[in-house]
Amino acid sequence: MNKNELAGVVAERADISKAQAGDAVDAVIDAITATLKAGDEIRLVGFGTFSVSRRKATKGRNPATGAEIDIPASNQAKFKPGKGLKDTINGR
Repeated sequence: MNKNELAGVVAERADISKAQAGDAVDAVIDAITATLKAGDEIRLVGFGTFSVSRRKATKGRNPATGAEIDIPASNQAKFKPGKGLKDTINGR
């Protein structure tokens, strides 16, 4: 499912226009992105938790040449599903 398809489902279930649903989906994505960028986490009870994982700088190797390269530190978005979501996916 892509973003447009998600907006279509939201529009149908919330009985709103597809344009309004698209705006709502964009707003949710923007809010999640801004919160993670600030280093905070988002907990949606029964669904899951979005958080930021910090990765240290490391050394790596270029597989083509074997040359050593520096891999800079970075932040990675992480999602941990909640119990409700796990149970639903597993048919419980």
